[in-house]
Amino acid sequence: MKKAALATLVLSLLSAAAAFAADPSVRLLTDASGIDDRAFNAAAWRGILKFYGDTLSRQPRRGSAYDVVTAKTPDMYIPNIKQVSDEKYDLVVATGFAFADAFAEVAPQYPGQRYLIIDVDSVNLPNVMQATFAEQEGSYLVGAAAALKARADGVKDPRFGFIGGIPGSAMTRFEVGYAQGIVSVLPGAAVVDYYANDWAKPELAKARARTWYDSGVYCVFSAAGMTGTGAIAMAREYRAAGRNVWAVGADSDQYDEGIYDSAKGRSAVLTSMIKRVDTATVYALKALKAGTFRGGAVVFDAKSDGVAFSDRNVELGKDIVAKVNAIKRDIVAGKVKVYSKYADARAARAVPSGLQAKDD
Repeated sequence: MKKAALATLVLSLLSAAAAFAADPSVRLLTDASGIDDRAFNAAAWRGILKFYGDTLSRQPRRGSAYDVVTAKTPDMYIPNIKQVSDEKYDLVVATGFAFADAFAEVAPQYPGQRYLIIDVDSVNLPNVMQATFAEQEGSYLVGAAAALKARADGVKDPRFGFIGGIPGSAMTRFEVGYAQGIVSVLPGAAVVDYYANDWAKPELAKARARTWYDSGVYCVFSAAGMTGTGAIAMAREYRAAGRNVWAVGADSDQYDEGIYDSAKGRSAVLTSMIKRVDTATVYALKALKAGTFRGGAVVFDAKSDGVAFSDRNVELGKDIVAKVNAIKRDIVAGKVKVYSKYADARAARAVPSGLQAKDD
């Protein structure tokens, strides 16, 4: 009997191991902005495509190995998670803290299901991997780049803007890092901020960017999902009209979003803070296939290629790119301290006072 039981156990373990001899299956869950948000969700989707060897233009395994489920309204988050869990895909991925409560409710009901939630570290369940990022490090880099460009342009007393989506710890890391990068180059520089409280209303960011640019703001960094594309659209219009203003993208490289002169490939997006959500999705899928997938938080920082800046815009200049890369090396080496909380950065006099950033 013992031998039979042991044989059964061994066969079960072998079957479980063999389940991932082939690539695991995955479903990506997004909010209403979908995978065409040209930011956060798009980056997660690119990581999935990369894992399967597919591209944006060629997706032969979509619908079988992987696919996306978009919730048109927040009340669909829980039903969507339950649906894909019932369908027993090997991994269920959701992007953003808007899914945190839904995951916390549903994941315990499916203890055998593996989940990845991105930008959340509060769902402490054994079957949920939580991918978070050192946004402050990547944002520091683009803040320094924008300040260096303003100095190179000879702009007197330049002002800088930040547009966030919904306030929270992740948004604070974006804003505080950006402000630190600016102040590291231009001590005493003014930074203004605005929170749209929405991820999918570009008209809000466009209106705010117009007001700021008209009042003399040199550069606007938007970390607000699809909402942020409104600020890029405004910068695009103004640069096409000859105005020396810039936008900075977030999450994905948003250079193409800012192109205003297609013949010369000129873009109003000076640089982008690239949050390598694709790195996180590839990491989780590789761990699943290797049998090393574990619940808990995994932080992706500059050292692990979790955050970066885009040097695609030639108008940034080789000298500035070299300086920002040197700053990145110093961050990785621990020579530059980048604060993730507003209170700490303010106490160190590394950022201006009066910002709306909130520490959770």
